[in-house]
Amino acid sequence: MKTLAIIVVLFVTSIVTAQTQYQQGMQKAFDLWETNAIEASQLFERIAKVETDNWLPPYYAAETLILDGFSKLNDKQALEAQLNQAQDFLNQATAISKNNPEIMVMQALLHTVYVASDGATYGMTLSGKIMNLYVEAEKIAPNNPRVVLSKADWNIGGARYFGQDIKPFCKDVERALELFATFKPETAFHPDWGRERAQQILASCKQ
Repeated sequence: MKTLAIIVVLFVTSIVTAQTQYQQGMQKAFDLWETNAIEASQLFERIAKVETDNWLPPYYAAETLILDGFSKLNDKQALEAQLNQAQDFLNQATAISKNNPEIMVMQALLHTVYVASDGATYGMTLSGKIMNLYVEAEKIAPNNPRVVLSKADWNIGGARYFGQDIKPFCKDVERALELFATFKPETAFHPDWGRERAQQILASCKQ
């Protein structure tokens, strides 16, 4: 009985230690993200190699590179290499968590970086894929604020490009903000971004 108790204690201790290491690593990566997206991505990648059944580390490894890509639109060679790496991370995340609307949104954002870098080359081939991803994500999670926001953001960009009315899509941004008010991520590390972007878009809608 005493031996069993010791085994249980050791088992629980190992779980707590592993969780603490994961949490510490993730928090360190988020902190690093504020100053160096590439190094943050590398840390998320290292965490992903340990947390092989967790989609969040490869998701964030991709997100850091994708968002950083918007600042490298004029360096096509470096951008393509970075987005290829981000795609590998998204593939890893998808293999772990299929039909995940958060990953679908990030995949759409990756395609959006390509379009932003060269609309003439990528606009025709990727625009449909981007919209399809948002439509599929919305079917799965119609009340996910990032899904609603990102789809509206894409539609607003398209409407402005073609000189169309953006007001119908601004209403979707308003709905996204309402959803953000009640949205609770599953854990402290699950995606919770988008509120500030929604507020910025809504402000531009009113100008």
